[in-house]
Order: sequence, then structure tokens, then C-alpha cells
Amino acid sequence: MILLFLALAILIIGGLPIAFAFGLSAMAGLYVEDLAFLNVASRMFAGLDSFVLLAAPFYILVGEIMVRARLADRLIMLSTIIVGRVRGGTAYANVVASILFAGISGTAIADIASLGRVFINAMPKEGYSRAFAAALTVASAIIGPIIPPSVIMVIYAAVAQVSVLTLFLAAIVPGLLLGLSCAVVVFVKSLRGELPQSAMTVPAGQRLPALRDGLVVMTLPAFILFGTVSGVFTPTEAGGIAVVLAILLGTVVFRELAWRELLMSFRAAARLTAALLLVLATVLIVNYVLILGGVQGITRDLLAHLSDYPFLFLLVCAAFFVVVGLVLDAGPALLLLAPLLLPITRQMGIDDNQFSMVMLIAVTMGLITPPVGVCLFVTCRIGNLTMGAIWQELRWFFLAEIAVLVLLCLFPILSTGLPTLVGR
Repeated sequence: MILLFLALAILIIGGLPIAFAFGLSAMAGLYVEDLAFLNVASRMFAGLDSFVLLAAPFYILVGEIMVRARLADRLIMLSTIIVGRVRGGTAYANVVASILFAGISGTAIADIASLGRVFINAMPKEGYSRAFAAALTVASAIIGPIIPPSVIMVIYAAVAQVSVLTLFLAAIVPGLLLGLSCAVVVFVKSLRGELPQSAMTVPAGQRLPALRDGLVVMTLPAFILFGTVSGVFTPTEAGGIAVVLAILLGTVVFRELAWRELLMSFRAAARLTAALLLVLATVLIVNYVLILGGVQGITRDLLAHLSDYPFLFLLVCAAFFVVVGLVLDAGPALLLLAPLLLPITRQMGIDDNQFSMVMLIAVTMGLITPPVGVCLFVTCRIGNLTMGAIWQELRWFFLAEIAVLVLLCLFPILSTGLPTLVGR
């Protein structure tokens, strides 16, 4: 087991792609345990043989189509109408647009790619600092993987063997709290007079069409959520239907999606799906080796003294997940840790939804923190800024989102209330 972690650390630091790093370190572990390498193929296939995972490529494709159909522009207009002309209004519009777009894209990168190019370039023209615009955009981007539909939640549900629909419902309130935490930082800065009056407005003659277009776009996530909650179709079936609706919106309703762009969406979704599933398959081999090495018993012994203090246990886990997110991408971290820790939390009486939300948000925060924050790197390139310059502003949003994590640890109802209300 020690050899596995050592090999994994060396390979990741050496810059090897994450899937190959996990695969090779797992094979090293199998060699030490004197197990046949045939276990690699069988475990990879068994881990991917899941009906739930069929939803992942659908939601990835929906996000790609929505980005290429430039539907983010309509959501930005809708956000501007909602917020109005107030001090810091464009900053609020940034947060609202991220919440709305999260219900479509399902990923943080799609949020950055679509909204970042607009707000990071537009906000400095109103008097915002470029670093603040970039920090707000990247901070609100992590709402993307939380508010359903979420690609990472589909994969997490398959590994953790929990209901996708229940996770989707459990994530709505925490996702909105993340947006509220960003808005609170904006509000405090507005009170201190650090933010300008909003200049981003929608002309009176365009408000009704902009409102109509924005609401039409939002019918897609509403349709997915209503259909799955009502039992009309499963989350996997909802993904396929969402693809059809996204294509109709892009090609027929708004006519912004050319057939060439649609083909590129399919290609991009196929590449991303293949990459995610390859990582999933190799992480499952690592989990198999760790279980054989007795990691569950070791973890249980280390955390035994916290068994009577679920809140303290969750806080320790949240801090650990945030640290893990600093050095490991969100997807592999979730897939590696969830199967090891969920059995322990169940024994302690911690609800699966509460623990899942704490884990998902804490690890996802690694997307916006150095040194391997993917979203932070993308934002640096879009804004032509250094990581240090963005972090000076981003740290306040980061602390606000940490406060959301503490609330989720302290109040289970924030994660369990909505699923319980609808009987899931």
C-alpha cells in the first residue's frame, strides 16, 4: 500500500496523465500483493458496467451543445434583468448567471469558458478591477458541478452506489448557498464603496424578448429535474431527452448552432467522456488494491476516536478534502475516497446526502485553488492575469465558501431536507 501511494505521488509530480498514473501505481500494488495482472482488465470492465454511467456522456454533450450554441449570452441578459441597476449589479449578474448556467452545463470549465470571456472583459470597463472580475467568475464557477444536472455527481453516484436523483435534489440548496456566499462578499464590498454602479443594462425594447429567451433556455434544466423527480423518466433517460432538447434549442429555436458546430460538440463530448471513464476505471483498480491492503481497517482505527462526534468528523473530513483538492483533481479524488469513507460514515449514522455534499463541495474547491486548480489556470489565461493577482481577491470568496462547508457539516437539513420533502 505504501508503494502504491509512493508510485502515485511520483508519477503525478512527474506530469504523467492522471489515468496512467493511477493505472501504473495500481499495477505496482498488484505486484506487491502477488495478484495477477488480469485483475486489471476485469476490475476496469466491472467498474464501468453500470447503467448509471450512461447518463454521463449525455450531460457532457448537453453542456457542449449549450456552450457552442452561445446560450450563455441569453442567460447573462436574463441575469441582468433580474439584478437591475444597483451598486455592484454586474457582479451580482455574474453570480446569478453562474447559477443559471450551472443548471445546464454541469461542469465548472464550461461555466468559465462561456461566462468568463464575457464578464472578465466587460466588468473592468465599468470600473471593476480585472482581478476582482476574474476572482468572482472563478469562485462562482464551482457552482457548475454542484447544481444539477452534474456530470461528476453521475460518476460519483455510480462509484458510491447512491441514487443520482437523490444527489441531484440534495445538491440544490448547497449550490444556492455557494452562490449566496459569493453574493455576500459582493454585498460587503458594495457597502464599503469598492464596487461601481452597474452599467450593464438591457434596453427597454429588448427586455421582453430577452426575458422570453432566457426562460426558454431554463426550460431545459427545469424539464430534467421535474421529469426525474416525478418519475416520468430516470436521470439516465433524462440525459438522452436533454440532448434532443438542446439540439432543438440550438438549431431550430435560436438557430445559433450550425451542423458543423454540432458535430464538434459530439467529438468534444466523446473525448471528455473517454477521458473521464478511463480515470474512473483506473481509480477503481487503485481502490481494489487499497482494500486488499487493509486501508479501510486502518482508516477506521484512525478515526475511531471521532465516532461519537459526527460534526467533528465531518469537519476533519472537509478539511482533509480541501487539502486533497490542492494536489489532486476533483474527479479522481472523489472516486478514490468515496468508497473508502462512505462505509465509515454510515456506521456513524451520518446521512449519505450530507456527507456526499460535504465531500463534493470540498473537493471541487480544489478547482479554484493553486497549485493544480484547473479553473484557476483557465481564468488566468482568459484574463491575462497571474495566479497571485487573482488569489488576492479570490481568497475572500474562498473563505465565504468554506463557511458554507461548515454550515453543511453543522446542519444536516441543508443537504437532507429537499430529498426528504419529496420522499427520496
